[in-house]
Amino acid sequence: MRPPDTIRDIVIVGGGTAGWMAAAALSRLSGNGVTRITLVESEEIGTVGVGEATIPPIRAFNALLGLDEDDFVARTHASFKLGIAFEGWTRPGHRYLHPFGSFGFDMEAVKFHQFWLKLSSQGLAGPLDDYNLCAVMAHKGRFARPSADPASVLSQVTYAFHFDAALYAAYLRRHAEARGVRRVEGKVTGVPLRAEDGFIDAVILADGRRIDGDLFIDCSGFRGLLIEGALHTGYEDWTHWLPCDRALAVPSANAGPPPPYTRAMAREAGWQWRIPLQHRTGNGYVYCSRDIDDARAAETLLANLEGPALADPRMLRFTTGRRRRMWNRNCVALGLASGFLEPLESTSIHLVQAGISKLLALFPDRSFDPAHEAAYNRLSAMQFEQVRDFIILHYLANDRPEPFWRRAAAMVVPDSLAEKIALFRAGGRLFRFEDELFSENSWIAVLLGQDILPERWDPVADTIDPRLVRHNLDRLRSLFARAADAMPDHGSFIARHCAARRDP
Repeated sequence: MRPPDTIRDIVIVGGGTAGWMAAAALSRLSGNGVTRITLVESEEIGTVGVGEATIPPIRAFNALLGLDEDDFVARTHASFKLGIAFEGWTRPGHRYLHPFGSFGFDMEAVKFHQFWLKLSSQGLAGPLDDYNLCAVMAHKGRFARPSADPASVLSQVTYAFHFDAALYAAYLRRHAEARGVRRVEGKVTGVPLRAEDGFIDAVILADGRRIDGDLFIDCSGFRGLLIEGALHTGYEDWTHWLPCDRALAVPSANAGPPPPYTRAMAREAGWQWRIPLQHRTGNGYVYCSRDIDDARAAETLLANLEGPALADPRMLRFTTGRRRRMWNRNCVALGLASGFLEPLESTSIHLVQAGISKLLALFPDRSFDPAHEAAYNRLSAMQFEQVRDFIILHYLANDRPEPFWRRAAAMVVPDSLAEKIALFRAGGRLFRFEDELFSENSWIAVLLGQDILPERWDPVADTIDPRLVRHNLDRLRSLFARAADAMPDHGSFIARHCAARRDP
C-alpha cells in the first residue's frame, strides 16, 4: 500500500453561492498542511443569486462548517421555511402544501398515510396537513425549533431557510478566507490543457497571470467555462420534459410579517415564486417563451407582487438538463455549471451541497483514479434525475386550461416516474432508492396534492383495530394543533432570536 499523492492546489473558478460553499467546505482540507485553495472570481461578472429558498439538509451543511445558526440567520436576513405552498397547480383556485417533516406515525409497520387514506374515504379523518406538525405551524404562521427529546412532539419540527443568496455567499467568503482560502480577483480568459492527458493545467487571467492547479472546481455558472468551454463535456437537454426556458426575478418590499413557507403560484405559462426574507421579498416568474413573450411575462410578474418592486426585473435564460459528466478528468462542476433544474422545489443550493459532499467522500489524490470519477458521476446523475422526476410530477397531473398546462398533462414522462406513479395508484405504496433526496412524505404530499389518488389502501391496514386507529389520528391532530398554538408567531421568533443585522 502506497501513501496518497496528495492534492496540493485546488482552484475554484467562480464565486457566488456555489463557489463560496465549495471554498468553505473544502477549506478543511488545508489542515493537512499540503493543500492550498484559491478562488478566482471577477466583480465584472454578476452572479445569478435567485436561489434564496432551501431545504432541510442545508442545516447539516452549516453545522459541518460550525456556523452559529442565529448569527447566520441575522447576517443573511433570513427567515425560516417549513414547506412550500402550491397555488393553482392542480387546477385554478386549488391550493396544497408540501410540508417538511413526517405525516403522523406508522403503526405496526404500516405507513401512516395508509390509515389516513382509509379513514378519509370514510369521512372520519381531517385534512392530511392536520397530521404534519410543520404543516400545522405553517398554516398558523408559527415557528419554534425542534426538541432533541424524541418523546417530545417538538422533535417533529423540520425546517430550512429563506435567505439572501448574495449575503450568504459573502458570509461564507469570510468563513473561508479566515481558514486560509485565497481569493484572486480576475477574469479567466484561457484554460490550457496538458498535452499528455487533456487534464486542465492552469487558468490564465485577463492580465496574464497564470494560476496552476491539480483539481479545478467549475462554479462559473451557465457558461461552464471549464467543464464545457475547455473540456467539451456535453449537455443532456431535458426541455421536452421541463419546457420552461426563462425566468424573470425581482425583489419587492415586504407587505407584512414573513410567512414561514415559500409560495409557488401557477401562471398562464409557468409559475411564480414568492420567497419572504426579513428585509424584502424575492419574486420570480419561471416561464416557457413559446407560450408568453418577455414583456407580458414581466407585466404578469409585476402585477402580482405584494409590495412595491425594488428594482427592474432581471432576465435569466436557461436550458433545463445536466452535464453528461459533472466530473471530467481533473475538473468537477458545481451549481449552474453542472446543470439546471428550475427552482420549484428549492433544490439548486442543495445540489451544490450534495456535489460537495460527494466530492469530499470520493476525494482524489493526484493520480485521479477513474473509479472516483465514475462513482461521482453515477451518483450525481442519479440524483439529478430523481429531482427531475419529482419536478415533472408537479406539472403532469393538472386540470388547467392553458396550452402550456395541457401539453404538460399530455407529456410522456420518464419510465422511472411512470413506475412510481403506477405503484402509488395501485395501492398507495412508495419506495425510495439509494440516497434519493425527497422523502416518502414529500412524494405523498405532492401526489395527493396533485389529486393522484390510490385506487385502494394497503390491505394490511385492515388488520389493526379501526377504533384504535381513529383514536390515534384524533389524538395526533389535537396534539399538533395545541403544540403549534403554544409557539410564538414566526416574526416574533425572528425578532427575539435572530433579527437582521448588517456586517460593517
